[in-house]
Amino acid sequence: MLTAQAGLTTADVAERIAAGQVNDVPVRSGRTVPEIVRANLFTRINAIMGVLFGVILAVGPIQDALFGGVIIANTVIGVVQELRAKRTLDRLAIVGAARPVVRRDGRAVEMAAADIVRDDLIELGPGDQIVVDGVVATADQLEVDESLLTGEADPVLKRAGDPLLSGSFVTAGTGVFTATRVGRQAYAARLAEEASRFTLVNSQLRTGLNTILRFVTWLIIPTGIGLIVGQYLVNSDDLPEALRRMVAGLVPMVPEGLVLLTSVAFAVGVIRLGRRRCLVQELPAIEGLARVDVVCLDKTGTLTDAEMRVAEMRHLGPAAAEAGPDTVEATGAGAADAPVAAVLGLLGAADERPNASLRAVVEAYPAPEGWTIGARTAFSSARKWGGAVLTDPDGRRAEWRLGAPDVLLPAGHPVLAEADTYGERGLRVLLLARMAPAASHGGVAGVEPVGLVVLAQRVRPEAAATLRYFAEQGVAVKVLSGDSAVSVGAVAGGLGLPGAEQPVDARELPSEPAALGDLVERHTVFGRVGPQQKRDMVAALRARGHTVAMTGDGVNDVLALKDADIGVAMGSGSPASRAVAQIVLLDNSFAALPAVVAEGRRVIGNIERVANLFLTKTVYSVLLAMAVVLSGLPYPFLPRHLTIISSLTIGIPAFFLALAPNTEQARTGFVGRVLRFAVPAGVVAMAATVASYLFARGVYAGDLAAETSAATLTLFLVGLWAVAIIARPYTWWRLLLVLALAAAFAVVLVVPFLQDFFQVSLVGTTAPTVAVGLALAAGLLLELVRRFSPARPDSPSR
Repeated sequence: MLTAQAGLTTADVAERIAAGQVNDVPVRSGRTVPEIVRANLFTRINAIMGVLFGVILAVGPIQDALFGGVIIANTVIGVVQELRAKRTLDRLAIVGAARPVVRRDGRAVEMAAADIVRDDLIELGPGDQIVVDGVVATADQLEVDESLLTGEADPVLKRAGDPLLSGSFVTAGTGVFTATRVGRQAYAARLAEEASRFTLVNSQLRTGLNTILRFVTWLIIPTGIGLIVGQYLVNSDDLPEALRRMVAGLVPMVPEGLVLLTSVAFAVGVIRLGRRRCLVQELPAIEGLARVDVVCLDKTGTLTDAEMRVAEMRHLGPAAAEAGPDTVEATGAGAADAPVAAVLGLLGAADERPNASLRAVVEAYPAPEGWTIGARTAFSSARKWGGAVLTDPDGRRAEWRLGAPDVLLPAGHPVLAEADTYGERGLRVLLLARMAPAASHGGVAGVEPVGLVVLAQRVRPEAAATLRYFAEQGVAVKVLSGDSAVSVGAVAGGLGLPGAEQPVDARELPSEPAALGDLVERHTVFGRVGPQQKRDMVAALRARGHTVAMTGDGVNDVLALKDADIGVAMGSGSPASRAVAQIVLLDNSFAALPAVVAEGRRVIGNIERVANLFLTKTVYSVLLAMAVVLSGLPYPFLPRHLTIISSLTIGIPAFFLALAPNTEQARTGFVGRVLRFAVPAGVVAMAATVASYLFARGVYAGDLAAETSAATLTLFLVGLWAVAIIARPYTWWRLLLVLALAAAFAVVLVVPFLQDFFQVSLVGTTAPTVAVGLALAAGLLLELVRRFSPARPDSPSR
């Protein structure tokens, strides 16, 4: 039975669950297991390789079908890594998910959003996300921001009977609402489900790779037709041999491991960040944060701990005479400061969901008995004050306000100078003021300052090191805070942030976007920033071509978090801030941000490195096929030869390099930079290989195995040289990797079984010597390509 006070009973809930009236929208951090298997198995590359694999199985021998293992490897590794990433994200998503407070059986309990049923009574407070549609049952100064749904920036005051839409969030006040539409019937359910999904798409890196793959796919079609016709004519008496040579020409054109390594690198990044308690709600956020060049921070909860304590209570004006000492340390509600202490305690008690500042006041000054709380104005980030009408035990009634001194008092008021002296020490200051009757001020209501509440916050120990990291990486930091500019500047200056000595009061910022962008770009620290201003400042920076990350934990950060390129929320922050952010720091540690940036840079930088290897192979394979078609020669390789070359000069080194540390700053233009190295490098490799093959044909006069072996030696050495370039700057393991690859090929050349299996046998010394000489010449040309390439593939990490 439903009552306005108690909510549903257990029997009511069971009845609604049986009727399917439950909020069953799955909040997923990834694709389902069948979706993961299908996505990794049924790919364009697997389709191409599968057809070629089938051809070789039909004509044999099995050695030439070894490349088919790539299909299995691509599928298995991709599935395993994504499943690992999914498990990590699912586990973290449970921790980071919103847990509304629901009234059931007369008790208020936190529960998962998916457990809400129709007619549930759900409590609301500042920062709460509205997870289902409903109707307001009771409201106390309840203000709801619906801008994420409607685009309307101003919060809407809600009263009993007003509708609420899922996807909006509470900015001020408290209330209770009745769930009317749950599950997929809710207004924003479909959008919320899509927004919270773990995805492998929509990133600059993957878009570039898909562009390359589409181009390669279309290039393979005419080249493949030419190879089929050419090899059939050349080997008209041996159709199986013609098919083998045709397949050998087509297989290396496909950058089969590039997509796999990209998925693996992203998945490993998710797992690594998961160990640091970072929930990546959208996978491209790893890449996006690596491209960030401006980070906007909130002071409270980021540079300083969210929790505060009352350090001092400074009495002002006539009320101070009643209170006794001029200054009273905050050790509780003593007799000397009873009137002020009582008011502070009552203002704290008047707010059902006090923020961090009010919680500190409540701890220092408990609410006394005998007072009556009348009309209330809930605190909001936009107003920067809250208040209530209080009546003391003697029946005296007055309106009191507690908030920012420079908002409650006019400019130039002497109390503001005193407040600034505290702000210069990095302390937060609240003004307690009594609203004087209009009659005492000539018909205009006045503000009588009564006291300054001085709050202290602990600076996070990791904040200075994190700011230094961003400075070293060329990432600009902007502090956007609702506190006074003087206080924010003092905290930021103490942490060594450049530009903190010139804090800007956001109330003086221009509204015109161009002027706002100029000022935000020039300055570092901003105080008294409202929620909409944070959003406007992020938009102004993005309009100037910056990639902006926004960090925050409060309801006042939600709009900016949503509009930034990357939103980063604290795990202890409001449910609304966590819901719109791409990354959630579950341990609330600002120090985790460098790890996220470094992970993104590792992924992007390493994929760009290995893409040079894969596309160099694609270029020389296409050109070699064209040369063979035009010259009417047999293709110089069998599939088994290219399997060993690709494994030792592409697949194995690329796997290690893709997961190596890399702090190079991400840049746009991925495809262009890769092609500027891969195309000339591919031309050099093709020319050296064709020259070696033609020379060997003159030496061996028809011994196709010997001719192929000489060409294989040249192509391997050129490919190994390319690996040596890509692997720079060298570390001990990179040098060991290059030497191990060379040693592995040497083993194939000297072990009889492997010689027969791969059909590689160097005959005599003339052709092999020339093959090595041509490879050395090609290597020197690769060095020139590297030196004069606009984007060197081995550029050292910055």
